[in-house]
Amino acid sequence: MSPLIYPSGFPSDFLWGASTSAYQIEGTLNANGRGPCVWDTFAAAGRIQDGSNAAQACDHFNRWREDIALMKDAGFNAYRFSVAWPRVIPTGSGQVNHRGLDFYDRLVDELLAAGIRPMACLYHWDLPQPLEDRGGWLGREIVGPFAEYARVVTRRLADRVKDWMMLNESNVVSIFGYGVGEHAPGHKFGEMGILKALHHQNLAQGMALRAIAAEQSGLTLGTVLNLQTCGAESDRPEDIDAAARWDAVWNRVALDGVLRGQIPELLAERMKDIVQLGDEATIRYPIDLLGINYYSRMTMKYETGHPFDVWWGDPHCDRWTFMNWPVQPDGLYDLLVKLKQEYGNLPVYIAENGAAYDDQVDNDGAIHDVERVQFIRDHLEVVSRALQDGCNVKGYLYWSLLDNFEWAFGLSKRFGIVRVDYKTQVRTPKDSYRFFSEVVKTSRGLY
Repeated sequence: MSPLIYPSGFPSDFLWGASTSAYQIEGTLNANGRGPCVWDTFAAAGRIQDGSNAAQACDHFNRWREDIALMKDAGFNAYRFSVAWPRVIPTGSGQVNHRGLDFYDRLVDELLAAGIRPMACLYHWDLPQPLEDRGGWLGREIVGPFAEYARVVTRRLADRVKDWMMLNESNVVSIFGYGVGEHAPGHKFGEMGILKALHHQNLAQGMALRAIAAEQSGLTLGTVLNLQTCGAESDRPEDIDAAARWDAVWNRVALDGVLRGQIPELLAERMKDIVQLGDEATIRYPIDLLGINYYSRMTMKYETGHPFDVWWGDPHCDRWTFMNWPVQPDGLYDLLVKLKQEYGNLPVYIAENGAAYDDQVDNDGAIHDVERVQFIRDHLEVVSRALQDGCNVKGYLYWSLLDNFEWAFGLSKRFGIVRVDYKTQVRTPKDSYRFFSEVVKTSRGLY
């Protein structure tokens, strides 16, 4: 494919790369001193749809050099990975497992040697099970351990890692893990479970940001949010109100918390017994960089029987991924413009954007994932348009580098630009990998 089909206008210092998470790719869950996490427990309880688990996943714990080589060959200059909390502090607090930190030491050194900027995320859903047994994100007791974990990892890696993201998708953790039970730890506590988990993640994040800043200066500090514009299915007042409530829950608790130190007005009454004096000041922090995970718009409708009396409506879309998610690249443009207009045009980067499709291996062993290529092209075009319209976008990282353990779906959904054969662990770059590599290398002037 010709690189000339891509929009121009990406800055010379633009970040290009991919994202992964520790639990989804590392494997080696029962060795090297790692402790159990909520997803181990969730899988052991038979809650994974295809019956699989992440015991091996992509075996990245042993194959990390091969995976970094794939990124280097693609021309990437950035990589967002997550640190596994139970690998570093097996019980969530207390004794540090230095063998776990050794792994990330090696990873970071190899990334830097390959010319790739390491961007570390401290929490991508693998909550140590002993902390969950004490209440997890439902209570304040977790705030101190998370801040201490942040200090421990920073002390070890911040001499080389300059970009630090606190949390990944606190809304997904709260809604699906504590509200409706579809993700680990699998609780169905409804609205209060969601709001408590959101608030305590915000508190822990605020404390961790301060802990890292006190530990070392000169770092780029931020977090990663799953943000999606929320519209109503119809012009019925009840649907419009439902979409506004969902926007408050899905987007604004996290956004308004860290950027404004505010609880969304629509949720203030519901959260009055959760929020204590001084919490909003603790939550607010002047972050340097915001990671945005974008997959689609959200079209919502009023429907009782669900938290906040909201449910997914019909997006009236003619393109869908294998996750049954609508493909709506224009929503990313609208989101970036909205952030510019409402939150002061802070520096942002696309930390996740990707699609699962029913990839087929051709007779010659190739994977011609035409739909994913189109998905990437379309979203890059709107990022380029947003840049031209003054949005402060610093980079684009595809989700994900590798096919991986896709949480409650197990190994059945493939998001990667590199195929992983889970039996042999052979990596096979897809057409989308080559396509994206052309974009990156052309933009960076590597040809």
